[in-house]
Amino acid sequence: MLLASVRQQSSRVGLGFARRFLGAQEALSAASVGSLQSLSSLATAQQSVVAAKPTAGAFAPPVAMTRGFATVVDGLKYAESHEWLKMDGDTATVGITDFAQSELGDVVYVELPEVGSTVSKAETFGVVESVKAASDVYAPVSGEVLEINDALVDDPSKLNTEPFEGGWMMKIKVSDAGEADGLLDADAYKANCDE
Repeated sequence: MLLASVRQQSSRVGLGFARRFLGAQEALSAASVGSLQSLSSLATAQQSVVAAKPTAGAFAPPVAMTRGFATVVDGLKYAESHEWLKMDGDTATVGITDFAQSELGDVVYVELPEVGSTVSKAETFGVVESVKAASDVYAPVSGEVLEINDALVDDPSKLNTEPFEGGWMMKIKVSDAGEADGLLDADAYKANCDE
């Protein structure tokens, strides 16, 4: 059915693409109909189909080159290094933003500070490792670590699925609340991500 449809549209699409696509599709069919003694011939045929993409002006619609924007929560403070901070009195909850987790990809490992340790503003307090890269995480304010999210050690993917809820990283007793005033609000952080 697909081959017939491509053959009917070949005059509109352009003979070069249609021939490449049909040749690759027929090679794929021949490789899969046989006993599949050689998986490499099937893989080669699949690569040919992928390589036979239509050029601009074929039947592919134009694609807008825009990036889907990540969630930004109002009422939180944000560091330019993509950590978020939620103040509750003199205690702050800290995590990485939705933008950060989307840039990292699937998170597979999280290193958190020890309870009782001291963190300093703009200094590394942990590491997030994904299938793409490992990234240091920076403290948006200074203070003493009161609690860490042990659930992230067992399930680091919470940073991907719920970065603002179950994906928080640590809670700290803030030593200088004025440091939070220098962080970005939601609108400023959105603008920062758009740059």
